[in-house]
Amino acid sequence: MELMKQQSLAESGFQPKAGKQTRKTVFLSEMEIVVPWPRLEALI
Repeated sequence: MELMKQQSLAESGFQPKAGKQTRKTVFLSEMEIVVPWPRLEALI
């Protein structure tokens, strides 16, 4: 079974329109790559 990632309220409200990438979406995409989210979640 494939797990689907649910979008947060912030993510759903800031989707780029017609494929245009805003600075915010570029920043959030980079943070997804750089931050070790599973390790941080494990600490919480």
